[in-house]
Amino acid sequence: MENIIRFTVNDLTKYTAHRSGEIKFGERIITVPNGISITEFLKSIEAEYVMIGIPEDVGVRANFGRPGTASAWESAIKSIVNLQHNKYAKGSNLIILGKIDVSAIMEEAASIDATSAEGRKKLSELVDKIDKDVAHIVCQIIAAGKIPIIIGGGHNNAYGNIKGTALAKGKPVSAINFDAHTDFRQLEGRHSGNGFSYAFEEGFLKKYFIFGLHENYTSKAVMENIKKHYDRIKFNTYEQISVRKEKSFSEEMAHALGFIEDDPYGIEIDLDSLPNIASSAITPSGFSVEKVRQFIHYFGQHKNATYLHLCEGAPDLDNEKNNHLTGKLIAYLVTDFMKAKNDF
Repeated sequence: MENIIRFTVNDLTKYTAHRSGEIKFGERIITVPNGISITEFLKSIEAEYVMIGIPEDVGVRANFGRPGTASAWESAIKSIVNLQHNKYAKGSNLIILGKIDVSAIMEEAASIDATSAEGRKKLSELVDKIDKDVAHIVCQIIAAGKIPIIIGGGHNNAYGNIKGTALAKGKPVSAINFDAHTDFRQLEGRHSGNGFSYAFEEGFLKKYFIFGLHENYTSKAVMENIKKHYDRIKFNTYEQISVRKEKSFSEEMAHALGFIEDDPYGIEIDLDSLPNIASSAITPSGFSVEKVRQFIHYFGQHKNATYLHLCEGAPDLDNEKNNHLTGKLIAYLVTDFMKAKNDF
């Protein structure tokens, strides 16, 4: 895991706001000491969750989206370390590994014109590089017996999460994606809109369920492609559940779990499916924050829930007054996942 910038005790001190009579997450969160093998350390510690950041927006740029997802990691850290360590959620059950070093890739991407064919090709090549790091790190965390919580970046990183999980498990794995979009677009070079289709094509993704798809933003070509694989790809739409009331939220969660539960699966949460959350594809309509929290609790408590990925949040795209709210939302979702897996 040589391409990780480790989160340190000094970082915890910098971000944690200490208060008399309280114990913050940052006072109990575990970091990996310098000079010690990350893999060996993870194997030796009891904490179950390992949090990593991917501060990039290269995949979003390659998909013609608005950059800004690189800012989610630091925003999330500031909120997570200042949560209360108590009987409901314990900071001592979380290891903050650090962030993938994408600084050189981000610097190169900033000067590339995504609207040109050559520029998009270059961005896709940079996404390929990020894919390799994400897959390697996720694989090593899971092989060490831990549960990754991956924060930040575009939804391009679903590919690395799925590949890394499949390599660690030695077999294809499944995924449940809470998203307004399928991210199952054509294989045209890597970007944030085709992480699942690449993972499926390359044999890492066994079954795939898209939860809450927005009908207005799903192309006919994508729908036809999904229909070809009806035995391995299922979906419902936001309109079916919340507009036309043809299906119920709770019954659809049970249906989706029944589809994927026999295999290790990843929980993918695209924050641009929530109304008015700063993201590269912000939406005015979608499921509430309470619904996504229920969703994470429901799927997170199953024994085959293998990782959580929170992506597409872009605090830098919000106004200065509200840009901390994305990090606070991520902190809620992280602890919902931890609480689901552990009967506090």
